[in-house]
Amino acid sequence: MNALDASSTRPYLIRALYEWCTDNGFTPYVAVLVDDTVQVPREYVKNNEIVLNISFGATSSLKLGNDFIEFKARFAGSAREIHVPIGRVIAIYARENGQGMAFPAPVASKPSEGSVGGSEAAGALAEAALSLTLSSAAKDVNKPFQLVSDVPPPESSDEDGSGPANPPKKSSGKRPALKRIK
Repeated sequence: MNALDASSTRPYLIRALYEWCTDNGFTPYVAVLVDDTVQVPREYVKNNEIVLNISFGATSSLKLGNDFIEFKARFAGSAREIHVPIGRVIAIYARENGQGMAFPAPVASKPSEGSVGGSEAAGALAEAALSLTLSSAAKDVNKPFQLVSDVPPPESSDEDGSGPANPPKKSSGKRPALKRIK
């Protein structure tokens, strides 16, 4: 089997970082670029992106498979089924310290209804969300990155801790950035 026939490393890295987060008492969050293939509560999607708390306490029936992340979670007290293709995950990180990994933005598919749409928008969203220039990181995609921000991570999500993270307030105009850690 050559490298082109090998399966993607993304699901394995997501599972590894999820395990690292839970072993160290951190809360694992995934950032997802939303399109029609992603099943999430659309009212929480901002700029075609959603951040999901996938901790044990926030989810039920969590399955981190090779093709999909699937679980049940409560959003504003209502139980919802979540279904995310692995290829739509653009980052996994610990809420408490921002350590985790970013992935290249997926090739844009047909934009969802009411979305900005197009591959330019998908690329711009991934860049804005992670402030990562993929051209310099493309050859080192599987190296860990750390989210660096002027804004501290949110203290909590929904009342029951299962909903998406509250987005940080606008600060002095600086966006969070990812830096490579060694």
